[in-house]
Amino acid sequence: MGMMTESRTPAQALKIPGEAGVWVFLFGDMVIFVVFFVAYLVDRAAAPGLFAQSSHELGLAVGVANTLILLSSSLLVVVGLGAVRRGAVPVATGAFRGAMACGVLFVVLKAFEYTQIASGATGTDLNPFFSWYFILTGVHLMHVLIGLGVLGLMVSRAQQSSDVTGKRLMVIESGACFWHLVDLLWMLIFPLLYLVA
Repeated sequence: MGMMTESRTPAQALKIPGEAGVWVFLFGDMVIFVVFFVAYLVDRAAAPGLFAQSSHELGLAVGVANTLILLSSSLLVVVGLGAVRRGAVPVATGAFRGAMACGVLFVVLKAFEYTQIASGATGTDLNPFFSWYFILTGVHLMHVLIGLGVLGLMVSRAQQSSDVTGKRLMVIESGACFWHLVDLLWMLIFPLLYLVA
C-alpha cells in the first residue's frame, strides 16, 4: 500500500547519500573542529592539572544525558530515512519529529548547564578550560540549532509525496548527513571535556 519495492543496481546501492556539495561542506566543518580540538589539547597540555580539575566540575550526568539524547536522535533519523526510501511517510515524519524533539531537549539541557556554570554553581572561576568549554559547546550548539531547522525541512520534504525520489530524497539524505555530523562532533566533544583527565 504505502510500501514501495525497490530493485537497485549495484551502482545505485553504493551511491553516496546526499549532494556532493554537502559532503564538501561537512568535510570543511570537520576540519575547522579538528583545528579547535588541536588548539584545546595544546592549551590542556600547558595546564593539565587545571583542565583535569575543571573537567571534574562539570555535571557528568548532563553530559551523559545529552550524549544518549543525540544518539537517540541519530537513530530516529536513520529510521526516518529508511522509511522515506520505502515510501512510509507517516513513519518517516514521526521519526524526524522525534529527532527534532531530542534536539530541543539537548538545547534545554545545555542551556541549564550553561546557567549553572555562569552562575558559579560549579564553584570555579571561568578559567581557560571553561573558555574552551563555551567555545566548543557553543559552536556545536549552533550546529544543533541549524540542524533543528534542517530536520524541519526534512519533515516538510517527506510530507510532499509518498514517493520521495530525486531532488527531494537528496535533500532529506543531505539533511540526515548533517545531523549525523552534529552527533559525531558531540561524540568527540563529550570525552574531551567531560571524561579525559
